[in-house]
Amino acid sequence: MSKAFRFWGLVPAWALMILTLIVPILIVAGVSVAERGAYGGFNWAFDLSSYRQILYTVGWTDELEFDPKYVLIIGRTLLFAGGATLISLLLALPVAYYISQQSSRLKTILLYLVTLPFWVSMIVRVYAWLIILGNDGLLERIYRIFGGADISGFLFTPGAMITGMVYSYIPLMILPVYASVEKIDPALIEASHDLYGGRWTALKRVILPLAAPGLTAGSILVFVPCLGTVLEPMLLGGGKQLMMGTLIQTQFGGARNWPFGAAIAMVLLILVVLTLLLNARRAGRQMEATL
Repeated sequence: MSKAFRFWGLVPAWALMILTLIVPILIVAGVSVAERGAYGGFNWAFDLSSYRQILYTVGWTDELEFDPKYVLIIGRTLLFAGGATLISLLLALPVAYYISQQSSRLKTILLYLVTLPFWVSMIVRVYAWLIILGNDGLLERIYRIFGGADISGFLFTPGAMITGMVYSYIPLMILPVYASVEKIDPALIEASHDLYGGRWTALKRVILPLAAPGLTAGSILVFVPCLGTVLEPMLLGGGKQLMMGTLIQTQFGGARNWPFGAAIAMVLLILVVLTLLLNARRAGRQMEATL
């Protein structure tokens, strides 16, 4: 294969990447350092006040005062996204291992059931949790059957938000974990038992190390979309627990502060890139250790 063919053959892919990925990011970056318009939108004038607004606010005497409200939103986003990722990981590992132990036909059926929610709109799936967690909903009725005290529903709480996030993105955790677990040679697990290792020893010494690539990939696939989620905080959280996704949507919507919304979007992008870089660095170290 000639060098010219390899170059021109990649031109369509590079052009598509530039137009659909690089250019939009550059536009958002440009808007983030623009000046806010008097009636919304922005003006092309270099201004870093949008980034400064993340940490500071202007006081009565025109002095900058530290304001942690947006830092708290960023921290809350990281906390909820990390919690949803951890719960998804703990649930996905036994599910993926169970699927890997089934017959080929049953594996196909179970994997189809895992991906089935993706055939339904995200809005419909989140609204379903409004019925389950709402006042006099299914979960509240079950809670009362078992003698629970009267409550005003489970909605508009951090638990409801995390539940919706886990339900929305857990298939993205199960599939890569299954891909790793399914490749584990059963003879290795049998060997650990032959060496008087219990189930926990086999899990710790055999299954988890061999499933680590799938666990890492699944964690990234869940953590990254959870950082920018919008529906769960708005519908299941009732807007009480503001996250970065809803903050961006609010700034581009009702607040009409496009530069600040773009600045928050760039901070979110930086968090995603840092997550990917840390994972790449960890994978590089593991590869060097095995050589």
